[in-house]
Amino acid sequence: MFLNKKAQGISINVIIIAAIALLVLVILSVLLLRGGGTIVDGTSCEALAGAQCAPDCASLSTGTTIFSVNTGAPCSDDTLKCCVKIGT
Repeated sequence: MFLNKKAQGISINVIIIAAIALLVLVILSVLLLRGGGTIVDGTSCEALAGAQCAPDCASLSTGTTIFSVNTGAPCSDDTLKCCVKIGT
C-alpha cells in the first residue's frame, strides 16, 4: 500500500554543507574566546599613550598640560585614577 509513495528526503549535499558550517562556527568561537583576554589587557591605563596612573589628576596638570580622568581604562592599583593628557 505504501510502496508507491515517494518521499522527499534531505540530500547529502545539505548535510555536508551544514557540517562544514558548524565546524567553521566552532573554530570561530574558539578563536574569539581565546583572544578575548587580550582585549582587557589592551584597555588598561598603562597601555594608553600619554596616560598615567596617579592619585589625583589635578596634581599632574602643569601650565598648559591638562590631565583628565579616564574611567574606561583601569589602573593596576585600584586606589589610583587613570589620568589622560588632553592639553599640551
